[in-house]
Amino acid sequence: MHEHALRRQLHNEIHARPYERVLTPGLISHMAFVADAVQQEQAHAHLCALLADHHLPLPAAEGSYYAADVGRVRLRWERHGEFNSYTFVRPGLATAAADWFAQPAWAEIAADWRASIPGQLISANHVALLPEVDDLHAAGPGDAALDAVLDADALIASEVADAQARVYTDLRIHADGCTRFVVLSRALTPRRRGRLTQRLLEIETYRMLALLALPDARRIMPQLAALERALGDLMDAIRSGRAGDDRATLEQLSDLASTVEGVYAQHHARFTASAAYYDLVGRRVADLHERPFDGLQSIGQFLDRRLTPAMQTCAAAQRRLQGLSERIARCSGLLRTRVDVDVQQHNRELLASMNRRQYLQLRLQQTVEGLSVAAITYYASTLVGHLLTPLQHWSGIDPALAQGMSIPPIALALWLALRRAHHQIGAAEH
Repeated sequence: MHEHALRRQLHNEIHARPYERVLTPGLISHMAFVADAVQQEQAHAHLCALLADHHLPLPAAEGSYYAADVGRVRLRWERHGEFNSYTFVRPGLATAAADWFAQPAWAEIAADWRASIPGQLISANHVALLPEVDDLHAAGPGDAALDAVLDADALIASEVADAQARVYTDLRIHADGCTRFVVLSRALTPRRRGRLTQRLLEIETYRMLALLALPDARRIMPQLAALERALGDLMDAIRSGRAGDDRATLEQLSDLASTVEGVYAQHHARFTASAAYYDLVGRRVADLHERPFDGLQSIGQFLDRRLTPAMQTCAAAQRRLQGLSERIARCSGLLRTRVDVDVQQHNRELLASMNRRQYLQLRLQQTVEGLSVAAITYYASTLVGHLLTPLQHWSGIDPALAQGMSIPPIALALWLALRRAHHQIGAAEH
């Protein structure tokens, strides 16, 4: 059997980023950096430098996932389409709630290496994994503990993983520049706990990436309104007959279309990526299997209330941009049809004028041909008279009489010759 060249690559894609085994108690730190193609390569080299210092195997140049123990910390690196993510997992957690995030998991990594990671930081999060409990309600963290690490006025919490765990967060950036999550769970398997924490981190990362399109949407809304007004004015002028020259109006529409297409090309990729990230956020929230408790707002409810309007703004801007492009295309098509009809009418008038001129030229040619027959007959008969003048003494023929009698046959011969030439030309044309 001949194996497809991409079979193994495609098969291994579903296993490309396995979940980590996470134990409790522990602390997880996560960072995501937006990076272009050059920064992606720099990030790979930057990671290799850290691994080389610890005498660890290096990831493949084209690899998109790597995980290894760097000292006491489990480092997980992922390369995505437009960002890189770094996850640091460290066992152990401070007893006092105020100290849970005092020493984050990434503190085990050299500060200068962390400070020089290529790209732009878009998301930074800490997850505190509390020790396992038998009863989530009875052994949950008290209000004082949560108030020490989270904003009580913005507290968000829900039971997840089929009521096997609870997640507390405020989705705020704290003084250390990071968002915080507190996870309390029953006796979950390390793999399932790893799936839970990764979903939480992905929700926050994809939420931030989805919102990258919001500033663009807000910025182009006034521009779209101005373009829509300009298109409306042109349409009113065309409909009322005030547009003037249709070709000049078509040029204005072409300029308007080029402007709209420029805006579309500039922002289409960002809007499309934003919609994809928003879909991933919804999927990750659904995977949590949330259940509200104690009257607290769940993560899904909070995102539905706060994130959805922002994404609808982005979707509205994309729809307006697409609709404006389509309206301009339809208007240009209608106006171009009018211009084509005017050109065809002008061509018909031009052809009719050419036909009239050709008819006049034909009549003039016929008149000239008649005059030509008369002139040639005159000169030919005169020539006959001149030829017979020297022969008058011995032939006895009067030259003047012969000249006059030669006029009819000469004229008839010329007329027949002219008709024959006309027939030949007509046959050649057909």
